[in-house]
Amino acid sequence: MRLVFMGAPEFAVPSLAALVSAGHEIAAVYTQPPRPRGRGQALRPTPVQAFAEGLGLEVRTPASMRHPAELEALRALGADAAVVVAYGQILPQAVLDAPRLGSFNVHGSLLPRWRGAAPIQRAIMAGDAETGVQIMRMTAGLDEGPVLLSERTPIRPNDTTGSLAQRLAQLGADLLPRALAAIERGGAAETPQVGEPAYAKKITTAEARLDFSRSAAELDRLVRGLSPAPGAWFEQETPQGLVRIKVLMSALGQGSGRPGTVLDGPALTVAAGEGAVRLITLQRPGGKPQAAEEFLRGFPLSPGTVLGSAAGPA
Repeated sequence: MRLVFMGAPEFAVPSLAALVSAGHEIAAVYTQPPRPRGRGQALRPTPVQAFAEGLGLEVRTPASMRHPAELEALRALGADAAVVVAYGQILPQAVLDAPRLGSFNVHGSLLPRWRGAAPIQRAIMAGDAETGVQIMRMTAGLDEGPVLLSERTPIRPNDTTGSLAQRLAQLGADLLPRALAAIERGGAAETPQVGEPAYAKKITTAEARLDFSRSAAELDRLVRGLSPAPGAWFEQETPQGLVRIKVLMSALGQGSGRPGTVLDGPALTVAAGEGAVRLITLQRPGGKPQAAEEFLRGFPLSPGTVLGSAAGPA
């Protein structure tokens, strides 16, 4: 088939690779414009752009697909279908209808649960036992289209958004060739979504703050759901001022006490509103992620210290 591919993050790369490996013709790859990243704020392409250019594919980076000229340029490609994977723009119906057979999405949840911007993060944060990936026909409504194929996977106790996204990306890439083959021969069964929808709204900075009055289970899910980005965080008073610390990995711990109190220095076990949580991987501003033991050598948090507090030891 002659395809248009639309995607941006690392999650989308396996799907593009699968389409190329399956022998489909990629008429053009659409992705987000390069944006400043890192300490030097140099313009960097998305992972999809970098991968596509490495294959010699045509790459387009429009700021918006709503401009009439972009719609005409898309139509002029004469694509059979568009495959959309975490593109980062809400596409109008005219764009979705431009390819001959329509547009299809690789979505990282079991619809209608977790429609929207952050389905993988929300599934972990909510404590879902399983999630999955689905190939869906795109419609004007937010992730409301019928589903062609699905694959389920359990959410493991140590899964982060990073590890789960990697697994789902590969599952989606495995499903895509099968879905397109069925679409091409006109035999794709499209099943309407059934059930009460849940919406995966974008993660806010305030929501990522660790409130140690919450249960250890909630805190652990928040840490893992926001890792590697944007990262759950707490602030700690130091002689140099307030420092924001990210926590990128955690696990349930043993013990109890005043919420936020460090119970075990070497293991960095912290009392929660119910139970305790171990902070396994931490990151200071401008630093690299560190295991708790290494982190504590440069940022001591002795037993009795209350995290998120200027009071120091309780």
